Amino acid sequence: MTDETPNMRLGRFAKTSVGGETVSAFVPPPLPPMPPVDVLPLLGKLSAAERALGRLDGITMLLPRHDLFLYMYVRKEAVLSSQIEGTQSTLTDLLRYEATVEAGQPFDDVREVSNYVDAMMFGLDRLEELPLSLRLIREMHARLMDGNRGGDKNPGEFRRSQNWIGGSRPGNAMFVPPPVSELTRCLSDFETFIHDETSDLPPLLKAGLLHVQFETLHPFLDGNGRIGRLLITLYLCSKGSLRAPLLYLSLFLKSNRTNYYRLLQNVRETGAWEDWLAFYLTGVEQTANQAFEAATRIVELFKADRDRIMADSDRAGSSLRVHEWMQSNPFVNSNRLVERIGLSPPTINAALADLERLGIISEVTGKRRNRVFSYTAFLDILSEGTDPI
Repeated sequence: MTDETPNMRLGRFAKTSVGGETVSAFVPPPLPPMPPVDVLPLLGKLSAAERALGRLDGITMLLPRHDLFLYMYVRKEAVLSSQIEGTQSTLTDLLRYEATVEAGQPFDDVREVSNYVDAMMFGLDRLEELPLSLRLIREMHARLMDGNRGGDKNPGEFRRSQNWIGGSRPGNAMFVPPPVSELTRCLSDFETFIHDETSDLPPLLKAGLLHVQFETLHPFLDGNGRIGRLLITLYLCSKGSLRAPLLYLSLFLKSNRTNYYRLLQNVRETGAWEDWLAFYLTGVEQTANQAFEAATRIVELFKADRDRIMADSDRAGSSLRVHEWMQSNPFVNSNRLVERIGLSPPTINAALADLERLGIISEVTGKRRNRVFSYTAFLDILSEGTDPI
């Protein structure tokens, strides 16, 4: 920024009355930042992030079952994004819940994560017929909040009352987003920037700007963080920067949450967009590389286990069919397998015993009846970094 325009990136404060007290709510300037983002110092990080993103996007063409990897990776992101908001569910809890085998953690936590999966997949599917827009964001929010602990906070509707971040009330909050009287205009400006084709900013940088602006507007009474993180991937998919939605930053943001919140606040207080974007691009590079490496390890694991079954199993045919099913359902019991793949109970039980003998799966309940088996090595790769905060 130049000395002549020191405050153009800064917002303003609007007085609003909440619960009998008057507070100052922050109203950000519309995007793009002015003066424009100084891209030159970011070029190295931008190039590294774009290379990592391209490599990740390319592996979707090489994976034998990229839909399977996407299925699991979406669920990992749902767990991580929900953990940032305070849930204690793990990936194991979610997968057991979805398999209707065993709920593990309290129902409410797992239901919240399951709703996030639903909202995410709904939004990605809707991009095929509806542009990324306020309407799509509201529709996703309705699915995110359906039937869980935020169900009484206007699912699918932008807020009609003041909210705040941190503190017990707006008067002692860390941050107070725009008042309701300003929110409609702010959201209209936000949507205009989504669709603006005149900017020469790369999509990766534009996605980073949209994320911060959404978090600053905080347009819903609940669920803003989860929707805001998902917006990054949705925008990149909508612009064709990603063929498959495999970039999710929640693990990076969870691991660096103190710095993340500090940089968001610095944008609001000082207009430090470049600092935020440098941090964000580092996250994109690290996240894309981690996802690429995880996909590679999973492919190698599946191949090694198939080879072991072919070489050492006395009933390779049925064991391979169970192994293939567990690549998308890493928790199973014999009744579910009988129902899903059509083999007889004795054949299924023999195949499960065979896979357990080979060390590919393990029984997790310790029971003699209603036993549950997990594909342990697969889950270990998927679950990296997903312990609750």
